[in-house]
Amino acid sequence: MNSASHLAVDHLGVQYRMVKALSDVTCSISAGRLTGIIGPNGAGKSTLLKAMLGLVLPSSGQVIWGERPLHQQLDRVAYIPQRSQIDWTYPATVWDVVLMGRIRKTGWLKRYSTVSRRLAVAALERVGILELRDRPIGQLSGGQQQRVFLAKALTEEAEIFCLDEPLAGIDKKTEAIVFDILHELAATGHTVLVVHHDLGQAITNFDDLILLNQELIAYGTRADVLTSSNIQRAFGGHVPFFDSKAA
Repeated sequence: MNSASHLAVDHLGVQYRMVKALSDVTCSISAGRLTGIIGPNGAGKSTLLKAMLGLVLPSSGQVIWGERPLHQQLDRVAYIPQRSQIDWTYPATVWDVVLMGRIRKTGWLKRYSTVSRRLAVAALERVGILELRDRPIGQLSGGQQQRVFLAKALTEEAEIFCLDEPLAGIDKKTEAIVFDILHELAATGHTVLVVHHDLGQAITNFDDLILLNQELIAYGTRADVLTSSNIQRAFGGHVPFFDSKAA
């Protein structure tokens, strides 16, 4: 495990043409903690995650892990995009997709090693879909598709895990599996960062939160972030499923 204990986000901003999508975000994300990025629709949650990874070009600021920019260390990162950004008509099986997590370590057009295949089997067993290994990904349910990409991420043996709305449109069983695995990763010292889409009961699974509305409203523990004043600043009068007991 890398000796870096946190990701330092320093005055990060993103601008699309003349529109500011994200302004001057500064926060720290600790290893060993499950951190959620929350906020209303259009708040810049996915934009923040993508800017941290260099998938969109920041207009200002930087993200440092250890002593180097994070975007220069993407071989240490496993990223799961939103399911809507994935081409589910692509002719690949579950097994094909999960083994793609080994490409960086194996190299393109090279045979996967026995170790890689064992890791893929173990990952599919961990997410509970080994029996679907030969199924085309387009034939899976939303929850099964999410489990495939979580299995792929596990095979990457990454140190930082970044997931963009992994809980959207999935069943309760898959949600429980996802959180079990994310908690295990955090408990073993990984950095785990999740874009989350509402303030329902699932919010209690996060150790720390980053609350956005195009700018940083608050970050820290759930109790520190989920105050009435912070929620009002971020969401105004339209708070999705918020339960004050979740704080």
